[in-house]
Amino acid sequence: MMMKQSFFSFSLLLFFLLHCTSTQARPAGAPIPSGPTNVIKILVKAGRFTLFIRLLKSTTVINQIEHQINSTNGRLTIFAPTDGAFSSLSSGTLNSLTDPQKESLIQFHVISSYISLSQFQTVSNPLRTNAGDNSRYRYQLNATAYPNSVNISTGLTNTSVAAIVYSDGQLAIYQVDKVLLPWEIFGAKPPATAPAPGPEKPKKDSPDDSKTDAADASGAVSLVMTMQNVVLFGVAMVAPLITFS
Repeated sequence: MMMKQSFFSFSLLLFFLLHCTSTQARPAGAPIPSGPTNVIKILVKAGRFTLFIRLLKSTTVINQIEHQINSTNGRLTIFAPTDGAFSSLSSGTLNSLTDPQKESLIQFHVISSYISLSQFQTVSNPLRTNAGDNSRYRYQLNATAYPNSVNISTGLTNTSVAAIVYSDGQLAIYQVDKVLLPWEIFGAKPPATAPAPGPEKPKKDSPDDSKTDAADASGAVSLVMTMQNVVLFGVAMVAPLITFS
């Protein structure tokens, strides 16, 4: 009976030791691997970006953004206009744009590098956006840092960074209270060039001019005939006088 109790106690102790060993081998508080960065979820959670989200999806710019941010060493800075920013645009502004122009407008709010608030003090202007071609001098965006704010200028729009929506060292999303309007789309268009003048057409005589010319010609003929008659009459008068003399 004593042997059975000893064996049972030894088994219980062995089970306890094995359980403790397996528990200690599992890392406590191990971080759960996070999924790919989802810009739409970040904006939805923040609220007040419904129209910007809609344009990101309808222009498919969101696909380019998420591919870039989730690629190796992907870095992005996004200026997100609020719903109020879009509402302050003139009526029909967005509807007047073509699909490529809408895409360029949204890409104009994206920079292919991570810029923290402190880094705006040392950035080189103009900032190169994702809009247009690879030239940094098209679709220009300028940032100027002040002690308590960062001013964003496009040549048509002046606004400031209103808040940090998200920042993790790889992706920065900043709230702006105005839509950033690029000069290439909304700037003054050059006046249309007038067509070059063609060769001057010969002037046609008006009916009145034709009558005048005919009358002038008739008068000249009459004058010539009158002069001829005067000469003949003078010769006729002089001839007899010559004979008698």
